[in-house]
Amino acid sequence: MDILIVGGGGREHALSWAISKSPKCNKLYCAPGNAGIADIAECVNIQDNNVSAIVIFAKKKAIDLVVIGPEVPLVLGLVDALEAENIKVFGPSGNAAQLEGSKAFMKKLFKKYNIPTAAFECFTDFNRAVAYVRKQTTPIVIKAVGLAAGKGVVIANTENEAIDALDQMMNKKKFGAAGTEVVIEEFLDGEEVSFFALVDGKTAIPLISAQDHKAAYDGDKGPNTGGMGAYSPAPIVTDAIAAEIMKTVIQPTINAMASEGYPYKGVLFAGLMIKNGKIKTLEFNIRFGDPECQVLMARLDSDIVEVIDAAVTGRLGDVELTWKKEAALVVVMATIGYPNSYTNGSEIKNLKQASEINGITIFHAGTKAKNGKIIANGGRVLSITALASDVKSAQLKAYNAVDTIDWQQGFCRQDIGWRAIDRK
Repeated sequence: MDILIVGGGGREHALSWAISKSPKCNKLYCAPGNAGIADIAECVNIQDNNVSAIVIFAKKKAIDLVVIGPEVPLVLGLVDALEAENIKVFGPSGNAAQLEGSKAFMKKLFKKYNIPTAAFECFTDFNRAVAYVRKQTTPIVIKAVGLAAGKGVVIANTENEAIDALDQMMNKKKFGAAGTEVVIEEFLDGEEVSFFALVDGKTAIPLISAQDHKAAYDGDKGPNTGGMGAYSPAPIVTDAIAAEIMKTVIQPTINAMASEGYPYKGVLFAGLMIKNGKIKTLEFNIRFGDPECQVLMARLDSDIVEVIDAAVTGRLGDVELTWKKEAALVVVMATIGYPNSYTNGSEIKNLKQASEINGITIFHAGTKAKNGKIIANGGRVLSITALASDVKSAQLKAYNAVDTIDWQQGFCRQDIGWRAIDRK
């Protein structure tokens, strides 16, 4: 197969890495890709939100399969545009992509089909939202309804913090059009986990468990980010919990989407809160998580191209996934200042030495190659991924690689994996 991957982050590098190993992969392209992806695929200078250009390229190159990484092209309807040209594509339709594209759509679906979630209300009027907040207890959660790159969620510990978050989203347009409408919901405590399933429209099969770290700084402090690290397996997701998630969250959602006339295909990513064995759904995403994808691909033992093709063609019932026994852990290295303002252009050294450590794979995100050097070109820049016998060993190995890298303008959390390690 000639395969095109859409996207240019760490998730897409991990997908490229896994797909390139498949005997079914003949030629691999990535649009736009990055400096790391360029080592294993032909990078094409097309941005992932340029739907028409991607379709034209896929037709010109007679692409057999398109794998879409990020949420934006999915919400923009790239799947529909490709399918209209009879090009096989992995991902949900534009209508099905509302599950992530609109938190209001998602929460109302939960309510209609009794999918467990936090109590909530939706608002487009700032004053009404403020009046609602004043009647609630804190902490309380404020969410921009639209896409905000994983950053449009504020946990407000006081009424004033909640009102300020509303002002930033609705009046000052911190997240642009994404904050035109907001969801205000009850705060749920417990452990947050990432749960992934592959879906072919009717059948859903679970992937191995993972847990990420969204906060920017150690101790889960600081602003939310797109993700500063992850590990797999997540000890809190026992076999019984996984079965309960499939029964009460994943399959009911697949059935609901079909009933609404939006059958779902692709990856369904549930952000869940678990406390005392009880499961509530925080949100759905319509693609692999980043950085969870990195640890999932590190542990996957099956041929990912076969699995994706089965999802696209409605044959997931015939698939049995196999996984490596080892644990995987990824540490994200970001540019100082992320997730707020930061400066691109700093050089990253010693990547080759770090990648030669046994069990280490370095996935690039915000990088570009310039005059033989690797240059930081984004907020989240590298995903240092380790495979080892357990989470603690993977953590030690990952931070050994981090310490080998010479990047003066980079930072990372030093406690990735702490929940799993503390359970031991």
